[in-house]
Amino acid sequence: MGSFSIWHWLIILVLVGLPLVFVLKAPPAGVNRFGDTPPSMGFGEAISSFFQNYANFSGRASRSAFWFAYLFIFIVGIAMIVVDAVVGNELISSIWNLAILVPTLAMTTRRLHDINRSGWLQLLAGLFPIGTIALIIWYCKKSDETGSLNEIQNVFR
Repeated sequence: MGSFSIWHWLIILVLVGLPLVFVLKAPPAGVNRFGDTPPSMGFGEAISSFFQNYANFSGRASRSAFWFAYLFIFIVGIAMIVVDAVVGNELISSIWNLAILVPTLAMTTRRLHDINRSGWLQLLAGLFPIGTIALIIWYCKKSDETGSLNEIQNVFR
């Protein structure tokens, strides 16, 4: 009972090894393939951008837009929990969570694009702890400043 079977080792390999394959792979070098560098945003601009780009999975999102939008989501989420406690059911917070699911996925995809990584890498969050830690580090990472294709083409004109 004290020894690990092959199945235990396989589970450990999947939970640790699989995320490491994606985490340690460097992003493509050179021009950011996802567009121009996004502008920094204030709190109101970030919330507006969050809802205006409801299902826009292309382009890039700056760190400020990403973190201000998540701050807004957190504050409203706390308010929804309080309202649900007063009402006595979880219907309101469930509706809120469903309403922000697609824009949150889209914004997270655009944030990963900003560091020249694929939006599909947000699936690493399911491979806790390594995938989740890597994503948090990537979300905090500075924008890819190598320039966009349009900026480089303008230099040569």
